[in-house]
Amino acid sequence: MSTSMEHDSPEFGSDPLEGVPLPPNAPEPGATVRYEHPEPGLVRLTLDPPHRSMPVFDVPLLCDLSAAVDRVAAEGSVRGLVICGREPLTFAAGADLDAIAELDTPETIARYIAFGQNLFQRIHRLSKGGGGKLMVVAAVGGPVPGGACELSLACDRIVLVDHKKSRIGLPEVKLGIVPGWGGCARLPRRIGVPAALDIILNGKLVVAQKALKIGMVDRLTHPEYLQRVAADIAMGRERCKRKGRGRNAWLVDRNPIAAALIQRTAAKGVHKATGGHYPAPRVALELVIDAPRESLEGALASERRVNSTLAQSPITKALIGIYHMSEAAKKLAVGPDGEKVASISRGAVIGAGVMGGAVASLMAERGIETRLRDLSRDALDETVRSHEAELAKQRSRRRLSSSEANAAIDRLEVTTKAVGFGRCELVVEAVAEVLEVKHAVFRELAELMPADAILATNTSSLSVTEIAAGVPNPERVVGMHFFNPVRRMPLVEIVRGRHTSDEVVARVARLALDLGKTPVVVEDVPGFLVNRLLAPYLDEAVCLLEEGATPERVDRAMKAFGMPMGPFELLDEVGLDIAGHAGASMERGYGERMTANAFLAPLVANGDLGKKTGNGIYRYERKRGGRPRSIGLNPRLPAASSTRAIAMTVPEITDRLILAMVNEGARAMSEGVMRSPRELDLATIFGMGFAPFRGGLLSYADDRGAAAIVARLAELASSPGVAERPGGAARFEPAARLVDLAETGGTFHEPR
Repeated sequence: MSTSMEHDSPEFGSDPLEGVPLPPNAPEPGATVRYEHPEPGLVRLTLDPPHRSMPVFDVPLLCDLSAAVDRVAAEGSVRGLVICGREPLTFAAGADLDAIAELDTPETIARYIAFGQNLFQRIHRLSKGGGGKLMVVAAVGGPVPGGACELSLACDRIVLVDHKKSRIGLPEVKLGIVPGWGGCARLPRRIGVPAALDIILNGKLVVAQKALKIGMVDRLTHPEYLQRVAADIAMGRERCKRKGRGRNAWLVDRNPIAAALIQRTAAKGVHKATGGHYPAPRVALELVIDAPRESLEGALASERRVNSTLAQSPITKALIGIYHMSEAAKKLAVGPDGEKVASISRGAVIGAGVMGGAVASLMAERGIETRLRDLSRDALDETVRSHEAELAKQRSRRRLSSSEANAAIDRLEVTTKAVGFGRCELVVEAVAEVLEVKHAVFRELAELMPADAILATNTSSLSVTEIAAGVPNPERVVGMHFFNPVRRMPLVEIVRGRHTSDEVVARVARLALDLGKTPVVVEDVPGFLVNRLLAPYLDEAVCLLEEGATPERVDRAMKAFGMPMGPFELLDEVGLDIAGHAGASMERGYGERMTANAFLAPLVANGDLGKKTGNGIYRYERKRGGRPRSIGLNPRLPAASSTRAIAMTVPEITDRLILAMVNEGARAMSEGVMRSPRELDLATIFGMGFAPFRGGLLSYADDRGAAAIVARLAELASSPGVAERPGGAARFEPAARLVDLAETGGTFHEPR
């Protein structure tokens, strides 16, 4: 499919989309945009591609929209233009990421970007704001990310549906690129440089009320009134004033002194947030700072130039891959019959500790009638206080209305008694990690709840199959392993016991998605997946400490690799007692290679357990109202048994920790703990914060090469400090899967 238009840049020839792939089920030309005359003088363009549930700016839609804009320009009687989606809460997503991933030359990328830029520029030139005769209105709702937002910014006015599903913004930096269809050029002109930087650098999608407040949109309306309001504005029957920048446009946005100060401050924040690993935020910062002080055409050319390089980088390929993996995880909520399973409407949680209380609070906030039981009234009261405080924070940030917050408060019921569970469809057990205790809880729940109610356990170290033993209908027992802190950690491991049914797995996946989490299905093995991979990583860090490495040096090395925090910071965050318990569990489950180092046992015996006690590997202080911050090493840290690691290089430290995980990941793949290497990658990124720009643990292994990893593992297995300690050589003995890949030249993933 091609298009030729005299208004495209001559440098890209007569077919600027040459080389951009079509979607596999591309419709006939003209099928993706509806052209209508709702009334004399008004044209409505509806984005309605039959081949997609959510419109995406792929080649068919771009070409059809381009032809429709030509038709509008040719009609002399048109006074108003409305661009909308097929439904009030469905407008469009951004660019076609599948196509971007396949673009293989900077020239092809530049042509694709230029086509979109020129298309949106033609819409802008038709508008009164762009010197044309039409009032052009974007009537949008639901998610309005990326290209959909950029199309809206090219219009005179943006009317957004006032609904909790409505979000508008420019998330491109999260994919390793920058807004390239006018986002960096137009957003700072509309809302100012500081606000535009906040949205673009953080990849934020802004809720409706905030979008109106900062001037990102011009009018809010209810879904049922969207078309009428948009038409009234387009035809001049309703005045809709655009929020201007006034003197701030000159004092801030176009002032070179102010721009330099803003850029210097923002650059520090970018470096702190990215560690220098992601070029897109730095590039976006420069584009946004410069945009108000150059022509629109010049700003667009800059977007096109930088994205031509960024879109081909390994970082962008990795980040787009993560996006696709996240989208694929949504398909887990499909039952054996191929249909999407129903949401849980009424659930329960047993245990009002840190994990259980947070899970119950989140369920209630997300619309689920939730019953929380604990024997401690104090624990229940603390959960209610935390729940109300969280909702107040959400309300203050305009993420929830007062009525929505109040409804979420009402949805959380707390009790110390075994009553009120008969109508619950699912229960999440979050009590002590003692098998006998969990057996007792599940036996009681089996009597209280319907025979088909799902019994989920949040265990992190016990076998789901063993927990299900003796429970009637064991096919309904499943692991639903959340990570702490529950609200911030995006992953949920769904652990399939020996008898767990496919229907139960799908329904729990649907619950995880409804809670805003990403589910990954794993088999019932010790540590499941994430904790199993973390065990050798954290233990190897302790071994380095015993050999003479300093915690600060090891933590710096891992943060330089791209981890969000170092292993010793993580140990203090988790708690040394909990980490020790998990390490002992891994040793029981896997034997010699998981031999747990007892070097930190004296700290645990002394009660130095990490942040929660104020002392762990580091010492912490907490200022009023703030989070604990490190103020140096704990003076009670045991003395190293040698000084071998003091002279160790950063690459050596990195290999000891990261390759221990890679080796265990290869074993997990051989055992079928998860279905694919992509799921393992997703779990490492969302469950432990493995460097996203590296694409996940096994993507990193593929990039480094199995042969090189096998050779390095053999060196480490025989190295001083490893070979002489219990389990050291076994930990680094190359896994059979790695050896096979090294011999065949294969990779964990299919060739990319």
